[in-house]
Amino acid sequence: MLNLLRHGAATDEPPLLIIHGLFGSARNWGVIAKRLSDRREVIAVDLRNHGASPWKQSHSYPAMAEDLAEVIDSLGGRADVLGHSMGGKAAMVLALTRPALVNRLIVADIAPVTYGHSQQHNIDAMQAVDLGRVEKRSDAVAQLERLVEDPALASFFTQSLDLKARRWMLNLDVLAREMPTILSFPEIEGRFDGPALFLSGAESDYVLPEHRDRIRALFGSAKFAKLPGCGHWLHAEKPREFEAAVRAFLDMTAA
Repeated sequence: MLNLLRHGAATDEPPLLIIHGLFGSARNWGVIAKRLSDRREVIAVDLRNHGASPWKQSHSYPAMAEDLAEVIDSLGGRADVLGHSMGGKAAMVLALTRPALVNRLIVADIAPVTYGHSQQHNIDAMQAVDLGRVEKRSDAVAQLERLVEDPALASFFTQSLDLKARRWMLNLDVLAREMPTILSFPEIEGRFDGPALFLSGAESDYVLPEHRDRIRALFGSAKFAKLPGCGHWLHAEKPREFEAAVRAFLDMTAA
């Protein structure tokens, strides 16, 4: 099963499952997960080919959704689900294919469409790091800063570096091969009519007005909100505002 980081204790509220994006991990969500665990158990996962979860040859969204279904089954069979970017696509496929498992859905800055935002250049940058010269995380950051445009991304990527083993905790070869699949969204006949929030960064171009008809066709109760002053990494740029928006949605849609 996927690696889990659990926060808080089980309550009468459904657990909240948090799913990171490409190159991320459960640890990236530690602060937000801990804060949200004051009223319910919060479980952050490492997706396949990320963190401490198993490495697989496939990185398709139906496969990731089945991994998530296994986790929710182990938690009692129903959960609120929050996914960012690639994790948001996996969460959407889970809701569409296994709607009984998803109580409420929060999708952070992604739509059920195919994108052209290839991340191959970032994989190339990580693979170009000479891990033999890395004694501490800052050594890897210094190498990456020469290869990536955003210094914040260089620091973010090294959170997936196992310093002791001098290896990436990302299956970079498979992620590179599966990049077209990651950028796409599968054709699915299902529909999810439970509460769903599509929360976007106001300065991001990942969820556009022209995507809304597609979203509503698949998610009949979809609501839309934007966080001002942030882009695609809205939970990292505006963590308190992100947390407040998630809380407001969960409180508003409570049974």
